[in-house]
Amino acid sequence: MSLQISTRVWKWQVIVLFISCNNIGSGENLQYSVWEEADLGTLVGNITEDLGLPKAIMSERKIRLRSSGGGQYFAVDQQTGAFFVNRTIDRENVCGSSLHCLMTVEVVLEKPLELHRVEVEILDINDNSPMFSNPEQVIKITEIFAHPGARVPLEEALDPDSGINGVRQYSLSPQLYFSLSIRSPNDGAPSPELVIEKALDREEKADYHLILKAFDGGEPPRSGTSKIVILIIDFNDNAPIFQHSFYNINVPENVPVNTSIIQINASDLDEGFNAEIEYFLDGRTPVFVRQLFSIDPETGIIRTNGILDFESSDSYEITVRAKDKGIPQMEGSCVVQIAVVDVNDHVPEIVLTSLLGEIPEDTVVGTTIGLFSVLDMDSENNGEVQLVLSPDGPFQIKSFKDHHALIVNNLLDRENVSLHELVLTAKDMGSPSLSSQVTITVNILDVNDNPPLFLNQDLIHLLMKTMNLEIYFIHYLPLIAMRGTMPNLLSL
Repeated sequence: MSLQISTRVWKWQVIVLFISCNNIGSGENLQYSVWEEADLGTLVGNITEDLGLPKAIMSERKIRLRSSGGGQYFAVDQQTGAFFVNRTIDRENVCGSSLHCLMTVEVVLEKPLELHRVEVEILDINDNSPMFSNPEQVIKITEIFAHPGARVPLEEALDPDSGINGVRQYSLSPQLYFSLSIRSPNDGAPSPELVIEKALDREEKADYHLILKAFDGGEPPRSGTSKIVILIIDFNDNAPIFQHSFYNINVPENVPVNTSIIQINASDLDEGFNAEIEYFLDGRTPVFVRQLFSIDPETGIIRTNGILDFESSDSYEITVRAKDKGIPQMEGSCVVQIAVVDVNDHVPEIVLTSLLGEIPEDTVVGTTIGLFSVLDMDSENNGEVQLVLSPDGPFQIKSFKDHHALIVNNLLDRENVSLHELVLTAKDMGSPSLSSQVTITVNILDVNDNPPLFLNQDLIHLLMKTMNLEIYFIHYLPLIAMRGTMPNLLSL
């Protein structure tokens, strides 16, 4: 009898994806500009062309955008790289009246991983008209001071637009007794003043009515108006005077609503009714500031009306005026600078940009398998974040400025550990400290790196049973170290 041993050979092909730390793109900066209120779908630029990438491979690169600002104002075509407007942009809502308005978007490319920064300047259009907070300004002038050359400040108009589209000039309806003068302070915004040209006599005429008009520099220009009512009255010759012309206070952002933060006082050298003082916020105080702060008209105590947020605004400047009850009323003013102090009220946020959930066990040490960033809206120590990866194992965190990478820092062995569950903790340096966690699961894929082993090395026993001349063979199954692989059968 002859014995034949047939062996089937199993062939394995292992494809390994290597992602080196050095392959994280250094990141080019792209700069574009687009007008506010641009139609949806308006083309801003072509990221593929501007980065010099072949369009033929863009479907493989899986280009996508990540915005840290919250709203997704832009989108990108994954096939062509076209970068276009995805949401209506109101420049005044995004940047207020700032002269320059930049929105930042991060571009993420895969295979290999690359990060690029795109800055888009939002260009202002003249979509707002100048407005006066008071449609009618009442100015009381005592006749003793109403001599030629005297000047009276007028309320400035507000225009949310920036640059040339902001307020640029004023005009006053013609009047024999008054003219208009324009001051241009350091910030460039014109400030109107009423100039008395001729002596005023209350007995001849007690009141005057004028129209003040404000123009912006747009094309065509927009305008807004305010009525000026001038009352000529007998004099109250002392204005309220504050103890200080400038107050500087610090207020924590978590101060409760209706908290008293400062009391300011003014005095008047007059007596009786002319010395009674009433406090109020300047008419040019923005509405959002009035929603946060108020002043008691009798005591001069400033209180919080709303919830402060350091991350929204870290300081406020309020002009407080004090007027007496004399005839005419006299006014004094001071400036209160409120600095909002940051408290640790934001938990660090871990944002995973990319993650390889499955990697082969022969992945090279140093390979990047994930990218992420950490955001903390707080400032200084409250916004400084430490990262901890647990448990200890063949992975570590490597940081690149504002971004972080999860890399393989030791050899992997699926036969020992086939699934790694990592806990990434982000903890800020505030007091008390705030932290957040994410769980990262990495599955280790098998490669053919172990030979088959027999349970023992004894000779193969042949049992022969003579009944009916039948022969039975014992089949030995080798112990295979490779999990998930069927062992070869050795037959006799």
